[in-house]
Amino acid sequence: MRSAMRSSLERHLPQTAPTEDELFAMRRAAWRKQGIVVIRLADVGDDWTRQALVNEATRLYGRREVA
Repeated sequence: MRSAMRSSLERHLPQTAPTEDELFAMRRAAWRKQGIVVIRLADVGDDWTRQALVNEATRLYGRREVA
């Protein structure tokens, strides 16, 4: 997160990546406010459930580009 100090040069600073806590807070807010579910596959412990999520996401959005 950026500091509270403001400057006219601030727009030239690179954006910092959100922390894991900030990402979690964004996922929680999306669920609570808009009914949007964002689940990291690594957070799903059950193999069957994880594969079901992969299958549905692939059906809706296409295959992932795995690097």
